[in-house]
Amino acid sequence: MNIIICIKQVPDTADVKINPETNTLVREGVQSIINPFDMYAIEEGLRLKEQFNGKATVVTMGPPQAESALREAISMGIDEAVLICDRAFAGADTLATSYTLAAAIKKLGDFSIILCGKQASDGDTAQVGPGISTHLDIPQVTYVKRIESIKNGVAVVERMTEEGYDIVETPLPCLLTVVKEINEPRTPSLKGKMRAKSAKIQLLSAQMLDCEAARLGLKGSPTQVVKIFSPERRKGGEVYQGPVEESVEKIAAVIKSLIP
Repeated sequence: MNIIICIKQVPDTADVKINPETNTLVREGVQSIINPFDMYAIEEGLRLKEQFNGKATVVTMGPPQAESALREAISMGIDEAVLICDRAFAGADTLATSYTLAAAIKKLGDFSIILCGKQASDGDTAQVGPGISTHLDIPQVTYVKRIESIKNGVAVVERMTEEGYDIVETPLPCLLTVVKEINEPRTPSLKGKMRAKSAKIQLLSAQMLDCEAARLGLKGSPTQVVKIFSPERRKGGEVYQGPVEESVEKIAAVIKSLIP
């Protein structure tokens, strides 16, 4: 069984800063960590590797310094690591990011399961995992809290919901996004740390991927951030009475007036 785990290096939550001119995250000089939710994906990938005697590969897209996140994953027991790095990927939104990751996964070859954290702590969109599955045209299950079984080419998982959980069957290959309830990430061993220092990281550039240049980075990102601001708390309010349709129209008009 080949398991692929997609991770992201994010700013430490206590150090998140926004560039007021570009409305993008300031990453230079800011301590970075593996996205906390991705740590659970790494651990689950390692458990599947051990259970099925498989291979676990971790993949990330980011600048050269993202290599440190890959080495941390290797220290936990990951077999191989891939860094997707190129200036052409800069400014990518979730659509362009998922497209690029999917192209890299295709290049890596056969796989049984792709694991992702449910969302990234810096964006909180939860869109990249589902986006990857869409580009690869494979089934997905989000918010997975437990993998019950994998046999005969079918995975049975528990999917967390607001009311409890669903039991879902999905054929392989598939993509799963996991929640923190699924496991407890292990601590890297000394042997693992030593191996991570000398491990070879596979580098993939834009030219090495079979993809359309127009769909990469900023060019391939339809999402535009116009302004970032902290919500203001206002006292008081207004109650709309009358037919629901009229009230909805009034509320929608108020919301539109607040958008910069």
